[in-house]
Amino acid sequence: MKLVDVIEELIEERGLDRNVLSTIISEGMLAAYAKKYPILPLKVEYDRKKGDVVVFVEKEVVSTVDDEDVQISLKKARFVNKDAQLQDKLWVPFEKTIGRIEILWARQAIASRLRKIEVDNVYNEFKARRGEIILGVINKCERSGIVVMIGETPAFLPRSLSIPDDKCLIGFSIRALLKEVLSEPRGDHQLILDRASEEFVAQLFSLEIPEVFEGLIEIKKIVRIPGYKSKIMVSSNDANIDPVGTCVGVGGSRIKPILKELGNEKIDIIAATDSLEMLIRTALKPAQIESVHVEDAVATVILDDEQRSLAIGKMGQNIALASRLAGVDIQLAQKQSGPQEPLDLDFSN
Repeated sequence: MKLVDVIEELIEERGLDRNVLSTIISEGMLAAYAKKYPILPLKVEYDRKKGDVVVFVEKEVVSTVDDEDVQISLKKARFVNKDAQLQDKLWVPFEKTIGRIEILWARQAIASRLRKIEVDNVYNEFKARRGEIILGVINKCERSGIVVMIGETPAFLPRSLSIPDDKCLIGFSIRALLKEVLSEPRGDHQLILDRASEEFVAQLFSLEIPEVFEGLIEIKKIVRIPGYKSKIMVSSNDANIDPVGTCVGVGGSRIKPILKELGNEKIDIIAATDSLEMLIRTALKPAQIESVHVEDAVATVILDDEQRSLAIGKMGQNIALASRLAGVDIQLAQKQSGPQEPLDLDFSN
């Protein structure tokens, strides 16, 4: 394959500029020749007609040639330039070649430069989209995560930033938050995706619920255990809009697409309130609470014994999320007539 064919293929496949590409290849070849012939004045030009690079050496026009590497006779010089005179400097084609080691070195240098251009192009294309939800197609399943193609650009969804029930099905579409756009790749990856964060849930609400996108409903706080449950505190900037009902939609029409995207992770939508007691009651649902007593950063919650498991939730996750949402350490105490010993379940972290 001629060099011109290689250049055209790279232009088509990678969208690189022809002039930039030819310059990079010329510089790479020049570096390879300079490595083998370090004392010679050389230059490399890309000849589009021949579809190849041409190496030149600068020679001085002399009457008697003592060093053919840097000198040329007047007779030969006038074949290059009919107006050549003694002591002129002429660029003439360099006849010597380089070996396999220099060719390999040139390939590595050219590949490195091309890779840097591609990295810069990806960064410039996606840096303004950081924090957005991206739609891509699953391309490859790896032990550490999923490779997702965003158009022609690969991105990576680490297992640590995935929802536990996420499945890697090649060819299927997937939505994720564009968490990081790296100026230099981390390993093989430059675009890092995320489906496990609170921000991913917030962006889904903004996409699916127009009032959230328009700022009529404000998400005050989100706490989340991916794959289990998210608790979302919302408020309305319009007295005529019910923030909870609007987010749920008629018959759950608005919340269902979000639940489906999250693999049926549960979502509790809670109306923001200035009453910490009311917030704790709502955050502990579906448990029925008798009373809440808050002192410093500790909330003692009184409830019937049969409500305790509902308040705690699976592996303590419901009360953990409620504690994080309210910003206090919630302790459960059984409703009884005698002295009470609160059940200390520290889920504030």
